Amino acid sequence: MQQHRLWQRISGPANPQAVTDAIAALQAEDPGFSMAGASWTNNLSWVEGYANVLEPMQELSAAFHQRFDARVARDPSVTASPCYQQALLHLLLLETSCFRYWGQGVWTEHARTLHRRGLALLQRD
Repeated sequence: MQQHRLWQRISGPANPQAVTDAIAALQAEDPGFSMAGASWTNNLSWVEGYANVLEPMQELSAAFHQRFDARVARDPSVTASPCYQQALLHLLLLETSCFRYWGQGVWTEHARTLHRRGLALLQRD
């Protein structure tokens, strides 16, 4: 909902520092500015009340990038390996918005399974 304000503020390349600086400037101007709010329903936070879903997503993402980023930078053919592809599949599935919107009950169990299996894949040699 606030993305248009963010992108209007960034001049030049949209690198992480430019985005961080733009968010800080917008928050200084408007204390109500937040990138964590709103969704397609226009009244739900993407973050509040969903730690049980978001934390496993962040954990698997961090583990994936820790394991593969440097390897892929040295040798892009790593992305063709079954381990990389299976781990990426688990990560992308876990990061779907379904788990955020339906983040309680059976969907939480599905997310936990993807998280557990994704971490297991990353722990293999």
